[in-house]
Amino acid sequence: MQHDTFIGQVQARARLGSRGAAEEAARATLETLAERVDPGLGDDLAAQLPREIGENMRRVTRQTEQGPGAEGFDQQEFLSRVAQRAHSDPPEAEQSTHAVFEVLDEATTGGVMDRVRQALPEDLRRFSLQGGRR
Repeated sequence: MQHDTFIGQVQARARLGSRGAAEEAARATLETLAERVDPGLGDDLAAQLPREIGENMRRVTRQTEQGPGAEGFDQQEFLSRVAQRAHSDPPEAEQSTHAVFEVLDEATTGGVMDRVRQALPEDLRRFSLQGGRR
């Protein structure tokens, strides 16, 4: 999937007013996801994304590799971090995060998103499936 297609899909599915807002939502979600999963898994996911989008994960993954590794936080904290990074409110962060997970499902192959979900706590795993494939 190309960068413009990925961002356009996030914008349409999250009903965001601009491509800039979609870029910010994708970046915020991927950076937060990179904090939550093992750095190697984050790299695997990033490798299947358009370079500009995957770099959002790689930047945080590199920091996680040098630090304590994947952080353990739940869905509420995940959405709080996305909202803060995207400068949005919690309902908008929830909607945009769903959209990003849906597009990630379509943009990746080889079961990488299944492995990502298995690395998440149950509440976040279920959340990532709502609106996406089940």
